[in-house]
Amino acid sequence: MLRPWLCRIVAVVVLCLGLLWPSAGWALSASSLPTAPPAERVVDEAGVLSRAAIGELTAQLNAFEPDHIDAHLITVKRLDYGLTLPGLAQDILASWLGSGAENNQLLFLLDSQTNSAAVAVSSGLEAELNSELLKSTARTTMAQPLRDGARYRQASLDGMTRLQTVLQGGEDPGEPEIAEVVTLATNVPTQEETSESNAFTWVVVLLVVGTVVPMLTWWVFSR
Repeated sequence: MLRPWLCRIVAVVVLCLGLLWPSAGWALSASSLPTAPPAERVVDEAGVLSRAAIGELTAQLNAFEPDHIDAHLITVKRLDYGLTLPGLAQDILASWLGSGAENNQLLFLLDSQTNSAAVAVSSGLEAELNSELLKSTARTTMAQPLRDGARYRQASLDGMTRLQTVLQGGEDPGEPEIAEVVTLATNVPTQEETSESNAFTWVVVLLVVGTVVPMLTWWVFSR
C-alpha cells in the first residue's frame, strides 16, 4: 500500500500530465488538416465564423471558379511549435497536390491565436497572383480588420475582393489606408499650461506683496 505522501506526489504528476497533454493536442500542423481539397470551401477549425459568415464567404470563394481557381479558407487555433502560418499554408498545398489535386489552388489561412493571416497559391497560379501581392494582401489588407477587433469575416472578404479585382484585370486596390488619429481640442489644461499658470500667479502675488507691505510699513511708522 502506498504511503500518503507518495500518493500525493503521484496525484500531482498525473494532474500535471493531464494539463500538459491537451495543450499539445490543440496544436495544428498540415497533417491535422484536410490532406486533399475539402468539399467545403470554408473549414472553420477555430470556430470563429458564424453560419451566416460561412455562407457569405463560401459564395465569395465560389466566385473564383470562373478564373479556374479552386479557392478555400481555413481557420486554425494554434500552430505546432516552430511552424509559421505561411509555412503551414505551403505544407497544406503541397499535401493537396500530392493527393492529386489540380495545380490551381488558392488558400486563405487565418490563425485565431495571433489574429494573423496568410495567403498562398500552388505553382500553377504564381504567374497570375505573385508572391508580393499575396504577402501584401495577408499582412495589410487582411491584417487591419484582424487587429481591429478580430473581424475574421471582414478580413477574409477584403482579401478575396482584392485578389478578384486583380484577376479580373482591374488595378490592384493596394494596401488600405491607416486612419490618422486626430487629437480633439480640449479645455482641460496640459501639465505645461498648468505650470505656466501657477508661475504667473506667483509673480502676481509677489508683486502685490512687494508693493503693499512697504506701503503698510510706511503708514504704521508715520503715525
